[in-house]
Amino acid sequence: MADQDPVFNIQRVYLKEASLEQPNSPAILLDAEQPALEINLGVNAENVAEGIFEVAVTATVTSKIGEKTVFLAECKQAGIFEIRNVPEDQMAGVIGVACPQIVYPYLRSNVADLIQRGGFPPVHLAEINFQAMYEQQQAAQAAAPATTQ
Repeated sequence: MADQDPVFNIQRVYLKEASLEQPNSPAILLDAEQPALEINLGVNAENVAEGIFEVAVTATVTSKIGEKTVFLAECKQAGIFEIRNVPEDQMAGVIGVACPQIVYPYLRSNVADLIQRGGFPPVHLAEINFQAMYEQQQAAQAAAPATTQ
């Protein structure tokens, strides 16, 4: 039956949030020391309507010289996906792997552009294997002791 066929549609991909802070400018820009970079990524999913999900990938890039922040860039790239008639045991994989893989290239571009517009060399985020990340999260959840109430 056609009504029961799995459905996966991209409704929209959009930049949900972006910020760039340079709290120690202009003095820190005159420092010749090479700054250190720290990059943190996160994935969040929310069921916003029946069969409609928002999946967001967030990147936080912090550049520091010693304890002083050169810049702090945060971007959240999101997508709205229609996902219907997918078996329950496969749903987490679709939301945790397929959707972030679609959204992430847009995030990479926006992070590089935001940082470059701040007057710095662009930071190009590395490619991410969302399948491996998802499997690590599943393994960590399985290994965590169950809590009882």
